[in-house]
Amino acid sequence: TTYTIFHFHFLIFKYNPQAIKTSRDKFTREISFQSKDKDISLAKALLYVAAEDEAFMSFNREMDACSILNERRNVSSPSEAIDWDSLEQMPLGGKTIPEWLSELDAIAKEVEAELVSRDIGCHLVEVLEAVNLVLFESRGLTRSPVLVNSKHSYLHSVLSSRCGSAILLSIIYIEVCRRLGLTIVGSRVGEDFLIWPQTGYPEELFKVTSGHSLFAIVNGRCVEDPRSMASDLTGTSLLGLEIATNRDIIGIALANLIRLHWKRASRSNHGLMLTSPLRHVNDTGEKPNMMDKSNVPLLRPQDLRLAIMASERLLILQPHNWALRRDHGMMLYYNREYGKAVQELSICMAFAPEEEAEILEPFVEKLHLMRLESSWKSLGHTGRLT
Repeated sequence: TTYTIFHFHFLIFKYNPQAIKTSRDKFTREISFQSKDKDISLAKALLYVAAEDEAFMSFNREMDACSILNERRNVSSPSEAIDWDSLEQMPLGGKTIPEWLSELDAIAKEVEAELVSRDIGCHLVEVLEAVNLVLFESRGLTRSPVLVNSKHSYLHSVLSSRCGSAILLSIIYIEVCRRLGLTIVGSRVGEDFLIWPQTGYPEELFKVTSGHSLFAIVNGRCVEDPRSMASDLTGTSLLGLEIATNRDIIGIALANLIRLHWKRASRSNHGLMLTSPLRHVNDTGEKPNMMDKSNVPLLRPQDLRLAIMASERLLILQPHNWALRRDHGMMLYYNREYGKAVQELSICMAFAPEEEAEILEPFVEKLHLMRLESSWKSLGHTGRLT
């Protein structure tokens, strides 16, 4: 059967590019160094991150859809645009930011209801057991073993799909307990991020009751896994760990996003590292034209831009982190933004150790020449700039 299309109706969820800027501004205000760290909401900060990335991806989808419609010149294609007056009204995985915050409130109320149903008091062990029951049994949250799916790295997606990275699950745990009036702290231990209730007697966390210690109740099987550094912790060694601030925790989540999106962006260039071009420039045995533009690998533009956006946010938190600024500059280089790359890498050289600055210097010089050549050709000149 042949169908003749007389009318093509397309619904556009119109994401104003302003939503991208608004999300960044709200994120920056939330983690502002003028604010006390304890007042920073992990949930709000990470929902603003998700909103900015979603607005960016949705705007790209909208542009692609409009291009497709414009190509169908013989098709009537009225579009129904839905514009959002504010960031709080913008849908994020089917809910708004206030609704996702309410979802965390609802989880906390489920824990309270569980405690009431048991007709027990608010002893620390019982509260944490109730939190675990609601999060990991009733709600079915599970840890993603490998960081490959972007849904596992955004707070709203984890709450929706119930599968997430270790740091996102820890953040949900911290936020739920905060709503219950219980302070949970955490620290990086090896490849894991461990959390535990704040207490003046850390040795109590390691007393075994009902076959498990309180520390294991909170952190799960990784504490009892001999391959994990967490299995060697005691009440004494726990005191030696550096407690992560809210800004540190947000930074870990952003660093994971950078790694995720870079891995996705460079999928067709297996094993490509951000710093690979630095080795080529400083290898005297290599050909002198190693930095010709044609040698810059082609990467997935959307994933690369998402990695750059995560890096920009992390730099707001850690402006003096020279390694982070170097990686940010290298991503700009891969994105062929040579002017911005020169600027970022030049700043990096001011903070970097002397031996690292010496590696960067010849690369920055050649990058500067590539930028000049681009300007030269944009003026209508031909040939290489010498």
